[in-house]
Amino acid sequence: MSPRILVLRGPGTNCDAETVHALRELGAEPELVHVRRLVRTRALEAFEGLVIPGGFSYGDRIRSGAVLARMLSHALGRELQRFVDEGKPVLGICNGFQVLVETGVLPFGQVGEPALALMKNASARFEARWVHLLRCSDSELLGELPEVSEMPVANAEGRVVLPPGRAQEVLDELLQNSQVALRYCTPSGEPAEGRYPANPSGSFWDIAGLTTPNGRVLGMMPHPERAFSAYLHPCWTSGRGTEHGRVLLQGFVRCAGRA
Repeated sequence: MSPRILVLRGPGTNCDAETVHALRELGAEPELVHVRRLVRTRALEAFEGLVIPGGFSYGDRIRSGAVLARMLSHALGRELQRFVDEGKPVLGICNGFQVLVETGVLPFGQVGEPALALMKNASARFEARWVHLLRCSDSELLGELPEVSEMPVANAEGRVVLPPGRAQEVLDELLQNSQVALRYCTPSGEPAEGRYPANPSGSFWDIAGLTTPNGRVLGMMPHPERAFSAYLHPCWTSGRGTEHGRVLLQGFVRCAGRA
C-alpha cells in the first residue's frame, strides 16, 4: 500500500509541485495541503509522512521559516509532537529545515523553543549552486545515499549556528547521537572545513543536514527534489549526471511505508 505523505505549503512556498511530483514518481500518495487547511482539519495523523518543502514561507518575515513554524507550534503543537513521537518520518527541505529548527523539533525532537539557528550566509548573499555532501549518518531517511553525493542549494539563510558559549557542548551531543546527517565537503569527500564555496553558507562544522536522535526527522538545506533526475545535473550532457535526490527521497518513502 502506498504511503500517504502530507506536503505542507503556505504563502511563499515554491518547491511544492516538484516535491509532489518526485514523491508520486516513487510510488507514494502525496497530498498538497495548505497550512490553514491543516490547522482547520487537524488531519496530520491521517498521514504516514510529512514533508515541508522549500521556498520563502510568509516571505521569511522576521526570520526564515519563523512565521510558519509559529503557526505549527501554536495551532498544531500537540499533533506535531505526537507525529514525531510515533516515529513517522518528517523531511524539511531548505525552508522546511528552517521551519523544523524554529519549531524546536530539530535537533532534539521536542516542539518548543529553538535549540540552534539558521542565519544569513557568511557570504551575505543568496547562494544557488551544486554542492558535494558527505554522509555522516546511517539514518533510514537517507536511503542508499552514497558516502559522497551532489545536490543543489538555494538559500540566503542556510548557515547553521550553535548557541554561543555552548557550541562545542551542543556539537558533542549531536555527534554522540549521530545527528549530523550531511556535511559540506569537497568532491573527494574531505570536509569543507568552512571553506567557500564548498561550504556555501559558512555553516558551523560544515553542517548541511541534521536529524533527531532517533533519525526519523531530517532537515537539510540542499534540495533533493532538484536532483531527482540525471538531466537536472549541470553536467548531464557529459554523462556525469546523478540522481542522488531520488535516492534520498526513496529512502523517505520507504520509511513512510513502514510507519
